[in-house]
Amino acid sequence: MTDLPLLSVLIFLPLAGCLLLLPVWNCRVSARPIALGVALIELALAAWLYASWRGLSTIPAQLPGYLLQEDAAWIPAFGIRYTLGLDGISLLMVMLTAFTFCVALTVSWNSITEKTGLFLTLMLVMESGIMGVFLALDLALFYLFWEVMLIPMFFLIGVWGHGRRIYSTIKFFLFTMFGSLLMLLAIVALHLTHAQQTGVATFGLHELLGTQIAPETQLWLFGAFFLAFAIKFPLFPLHTWLPDAHTDAPTAGSVILAGLLLKTGSYGLIRFGYPLFPQAAQTLTPLLYALAVIGIIYASLVAFAQEDMKRLIAYSSIGHMGFVAIGIAAWQPVALSGSIIQMANHGVTTGALFCLVGMLDERAHTRDIRAFGGLWGKIPRYSFFFLFFSLASLGLPGLNNFVGEFLVLVGTMKKAPLVAALAFVGIVLTLVYTVRLVQEVLFQEERQPLPLADLSLREFSLLVVLALLDLWMGVHPAPLLDMIHLPVQLLTGTP
Repeated sequence: MTDLPLLSVLIFLPLAGCLLLLPVWNCRVSARPIALGVALIELALAAWLYASWRGLSTIPAQLPGYLLQEDAAWIPAFGIRYTLGLDGISLLMVMLTAFTFCVALTVSWNSITEKTGLFLTLMLVMESGIMGVFLALDLALFYLFWEVMLIPMFFLIGVWGHGRRIYSTIKFFLFTMFGSLLMLLAIVALHLTHAQQTGVATFGLHELLGTQIAPETQLWLFGAFFLAFAIKFPLFPLHTWLPDAHTDAPTAGSVILAGLLLKTGSYGLIRFGYPLFPQAAQTLTPLLYALAVIGIIYASLVAFAQEDMKRLIAYSSIGHMGFVAIGIAAWQPVALSGSIIQMANHGVTTGALFCLVGMLDERAHTRDIRAFGGLWGKIPRYSFFFLFFSLASLGLPGLNNFVGEFLVLVGTMKKAPLVAALAFVGIVLTLVYTVRLVQEVLFQEERQPLPLADLSLREFSLLVVLALLDLWMGVHPAPLLDMIHLPVQLLTGTP
C-alpha cells in the first residue's frame, strides 16, 4: 500500500464521496449512510496508517522524521508544488480528523432534516480541506486548504444554525478572513525574500526554512502568521467569535469547531510559525505566555457565569486551548508533547460534551442550565456520560485531559515556573465551573417537569466509543507519545 498515494487518497476521498451523493441529493434516508460510509473508510485508512507507523518509519524518507511523502510539480512558474508529508504529529491530527467527522455525522443523523444533501456535501468538503491543512508542506498549498476548510463552516452556521446565526456567521468570516489575508501577505513576502537570496522560486516549507531574514522583518512576518493562527486557537483577546459561533452552530458544527478547526491554529504555529521564524518566536514568547494565561483565567471566570450550556463549553475550550498555547510557547520537548496530546484530548472530550448538549437540546429544546435538574434520576445513562466527560474535561487523573495538561505544566515549569503556577490556577477554576454545571444539571432538584427520554441505541453506542477512547488516552498514552517523539525532537532541536 505504501506505493499508493495514500496522502492524496486521504484528502480527495471525501470529495469523491460528494459525487456519490449527487444521485440521492434529495433522499435523506439514502444520503446519510453514503456520507457516513465514506467517513468510515477514511477512518479505516487513518487507523491502518496508525497501525503501520512503526513499519513506515523504517522506510528511507527524503525529509527526516516523515513517514510518507508525496511531491509533484503543480504551478512551476511560481514555484508552487503539490507537496504532502505525514509525520507522527500530522498522523495524530489525521486520525483525530477522520474520527471527529464520523462523530459529527453520527450525532447529526436525525437533527438535520432540511437540505440534507447539501449539508453532507459541505461536511465532506470540509473534511478534505482539514486533511489538506494537516498534510500540506507547501505554503501555497497549505493556504489553499486553509481557505477551503472555512467555506463549508460558514454555510453550516449560516444555513443550519439557530439564534443569531447570521451575526455569528459574519463575525466568524470577518475574523478568520482578516487573519488569513495577513498570513497570505507574509507567505508571499517570504517567497520573494527566498527567491531574491537564492534565485529559486519556491513555497516549500523545508526550502524556506533556510531563508535568511532580518530580525525586524522576521518579527513582522511571524506576527502575520501568529495573528492568523491565534484567531483560530482562539487566544485572548481574539476569542470573541468562538462563543457566538458555538452557540448558534448546529451540533455537528460545534463538534468540528472544537475538535478540529481550533487545532488547525495550534498545528500551524507548530508546523510553520515557530520553525520558519525561530528568533521572532523566541522574542514574542512572553507575549504568548501572557495571552495564554489571561485566556485560561478569563475564560474560566466567564464560563462560571454562563447559563447556556453550549456557551459554557465554548468558553471552556478557550481555557483548554490556552494550555496548548503555553506548551508551544515553552518550545521544550515535554511541554510541546503535552500540547500536541492535549490537542487530541480536547477534540475528543469537548466534542463529546457538545454531542451531549446537542442530544439534550433535541429533547428539551433548551440549553439553559436553569431549566434542568434531577437528570441523574430521570435519564441515568445520559447522566453517566455527562458526568464522565465533565470529569475528563476538568482533568481527572486517569482520563485523557489530565495527561496533556500535566505534561504541559511539567515542561513549562522548567522554563517558566510562574507561568506554570498561574496556569494551575486555571485548573482550579475549571474545577469550580464544571462542578457547578454537573451539580445543577444532574443532581439539583428538578426545576420544571421535562419529558426526557434516555439515550437511543445510536447515541449510546457513539458515547461508549468516545468514552473508551477517552479512557484509553488517559490510562495508556504511551503509543501516542511514542508516535510524536521523533518529530518533537526534530522541531525543538533536542537529542
